[in-house]
Amino acid sequence: MQHHSVRRIFFFLAALSFSVFTIRASAQSTADSLPDAPSPQIQGNDNLVTIRDTPSHILEDQRAIWTSPARIRESNALGPVALVLATTVAITIDHQVMSSSRLQNPSLNNEASTASNALEGGFIAAPAAIFAVGAFRDDDHATESGILGGEAILDSLAVSEVLKLISLRERPTDDNAKGKFFQSSVGFDSSFPSNHAIVAWSAAAVIASEYNGPLTQISAYGLATGVSVARVLARQHFPSDVLVGSAVGWMIGRYVVHKHRRAG
Repeated sequence: MQHHSVRRIFFFLAALSFSVFTIRASAQSTADSLPDAPSPQIQGNDNLVTIRDTPSHILEDQRAIWTSPARIRESNALGPVALVLATTVAITIDHQVMSSSRLQNPSLNNEASTASNALEGGFIAAPAAIFAVGAFRDDDHATESGILGGEAILDSLAVSEVLKLISLRERPTDDNAKGKFFQSSVGFDSSFPSNHAIVAWSAAAVIASEYNGPLTQISAYGLATGVSVARVLARQHFPSDVLVGSAVGWMIGRYVVHKHRRAG
C-alpha cells in the first residue's frame, strides 16, 4: 500500500474515533448523575419519548455525531487514541487472518453467514418486540426502550453508510483479501465498517442499558459478539471492519439512551 494511502487511512480512523468517543462523552456530561439503570426523570405520559419524536431525535443525533470532533478535550481523548491504535493493529493483520486456509471453507463461510444474518434479524426485531410488549402491557419503560432501540439502529446505519462511502474498502473476497481502501470500483459495497456489527451492537447497547441485569447484559453483548465473529468467519468482513462497527454501534446506542430516555 502506498504511503499516501496509509496516511489517509490513519487520519480517517482518527477522525472517526474522535467522533464516536466524543458523542458518548458529550452525552455523559449532560447526565453525569444518570446510572446505567434508568431513573425517573419526568412524570406524565405527555413527556415520554414517542415514535413522533424519532425523526427529530435522529437529526439531533446526526448533528451531534458529525460535529463532535469540535468538542474533543484532553479528558476524553484516551478512548479515541485507543480505538485508533487498536484499529490500526487490526488492519495490519487483516490480510493474514482472512488468507488463513481455515477461513477458506465454503461450508463454514455459509453457516457463519446464515448465523450472522439470523442474529442481525433478531436485533432488528428486538426493539419492535419490546415496543409491542410495552404497548400491550401499558409499560412506558418498555415502549420507550423499543423506540430508542430502533432510533439507535437507524442512527448507526446512517453513520455506517457514510463511512462506507468514505472508506471504499474491498471485501475479503476481492483481490486475494488485500483489503485496499479508497477503491472507486467498490461502489456501495464497501467492507468498512460492518453493518451487521453496528446494528447488533447499537441495539445491544440500548437493551443492556435499559435492562441492566447481569443475564440481560451477558445475553445482549454475547449475541452481538457472535454477530461480529460470524461476519469474519463468513469472510464477509475483515477483523478491523467488525471492530469499528462494534465500537461505533455500542457508543451510539449508549449515547441515544443517555440523551433521550425519559421513562423510569
